Amino acid sequence: MLDWSPQGPPIEEGAWTVPRDGGTGAPGVDPRHLWPVSDQPRRGRKPAYSREVITAAAVALADAEGLEAVTMRKVAARVGAGVMSLYSYAPDKEALLNLMVDHVSGELPAAHPLTGDWRADLKAIAHLQRALMLRHPWLPAALSTRRIPGPRTLAFLEHALAALRPTGLDGTAKLEVFAQLTAFVAGHVAHEIAQAAASQSPDRAAAEARYLAAVAADGRHPELAEALSAPGRPLAPEATFTRFLGRLIDGLDTG
Repeated sequence: MLDWSPQGPPIEEGAWTVPRDGGTGAPGVDPRHLWPVSDQPRRGRKPAYSREVITAAAVALADAEGLEAVTMRKVAARVGAGVMSLYSYAPDKEALLNLMVDHVSGELPAAHPLTGDWRADLKAIAHLQRALMLRHPWLPAALSTRRIPGPRTLAFLEHALAALRPTGLDGTAKLEVFAQLTAFVAGHVAHEIAQAAASQSPDRAAAEARYLAAVAADGRHPELAEALSAPGRPLAPEATFTRFLGRLIDGLDTG
């Protein structure tokens, strides 16, 4: 396994990547270089930086300015490093995003007590995920493409799979349920963030309300008119998320 630190041997061309084995797509980053599993001590002088410091700087940048602002140049400026030196830690932005996602996943409690009621435990897990994504609003977008699960992500996945043990589902089905849950939370939080931004414009909200009222009154949308005339439900973000989450999890079929 190649050393990630600058004092290690030079990184050979292609050493970061998974071989294509005859395929036509991009090989991608070998996760063993993102998260080395060897416990052997590293040789040479202590490096000036670390993956943890660089990743934390990238997370802080994304939190403050959004995912689009995360560039190698800006991250390097935050840690006081040369841009080229960062490529010893992350060969490209995709690798850096993998590190960022796993870094913030460390905020999820991998040893949160389980009740044995798998539906209640899944709901608790979803609320933890929502809180994490609201703290890091760039996270739903970062999760929209396939990510390599790092050690912190795997620890939380292990916790979620333990929560699903009482269902009797096989391993593949458990992984599918967790993927479905995470996708739901990410999509809901992305919508929640967008709605919060839109609500900061009272004129826009009023215009949308007038438009929907006119549509409901035109006689061509009776189902919509009936739906809009129904008694309102709590619109607080937490209450809305809890309601939607209940519909998802309570309706899961484990047969």
